[in-house]
Amino acid sequence: MKERGIRKTVIGTVHGDKMDKTIVVMVERLVKHSQYKKYVKKRAKYKAHDEKNECRVGDIVSIVESRPLSREKRWRVKEIIKRAL
Repeated sequence: MKERGIRKTVIGTVHGDKMDKTIVVMVERLVKHSQYKKYVKKRAKYKAHDEKNECRVGDIVSIVESRPLSREKRWRVKEIIKRAL
């Protein structure tokens, strides 16, 4: 895997693995509300390319930005940080 420039890397939980060589990753982040100054959880779901179909639902993975691989896939699995029980 050749790195070109600086690419975004995020950590999330595998939310779905029904597709072939594709997983759905849920990424949560805390954002401070501008008016109320309270931290709110924001969630985003990304489709990521999993070449060897290694990831399972519940795994914690690191994904990295890549070129468009399909209509909705713009991320690749970098590593599996923690396996689900």
